[in-house]
Amino acid sequence: MKKVRLAIFVSGNGTNCENIIRYFANDEAVDVALVVSNKPDAYALVRAKRLGVPTLTVTKEELNAPEFTQQLSDFYHIDLIILGGFLLKVPAHMVEAYDHRMINLHPALLPKYGGKGMYGHHVHEAIKANHEKETGMTVHWVSNDVDGGEIIAQYRTPLTPEDSADDIANKEHELEMQYFPKEIERIISLIFH
Repeated sequence: MKKVRLAIFVSGNGTNCENIIRYFANDEAVDVALVVSNKPDAYALVRAKRLGVPTLTVTKEELNAPEFTQQLSDFYHIDLIILGGFLLKVPAHMVEAYDHRMINLHPALLPKYGGKGMYGHHVHEAIKANHEKETGMTVHWVSNDVDGGEIIAQYRTPLTPEDSADDIANKEHELEMQYFPKEIERIISLIFH
């Protein structure tokens, strides 16, 4: 049986990236084949290299070129793209080529706190400012609308009035570590097997 080949797109530290690579390290059906970043100094690239996963750095122009999408398919044979803290908007032709084969993780309960400019600490600070009683993570299909794709799964965690934006970030991140790889595995089993 052919392994399902994943590409993880990242822009930052890469804790999710490393978690996903480790989760599928000995999987008979899944291969994390490539880690792509738009930032040459993203620590995620260091994590991936340490774990033996090939890496690639792309500029915004390269990402937007149809040849790059073709390369993902023809050269790297990527079946599923995972956006794990990738801060560039994916071009429409890539969204179309990977329709229902590209997922994103968002650090809030969409549709709240999504859209342009809503990433990382901006999300957690907005949640704190609005005195939300809970937060969570959303896994969704990527569409041409930023954070607008169909929701696949959400996981929630309660908040207290004493929680700082950093506390909120930490609680949400724990959900990511626990559930994101399992959701990827579930999606793979639904669409590829």
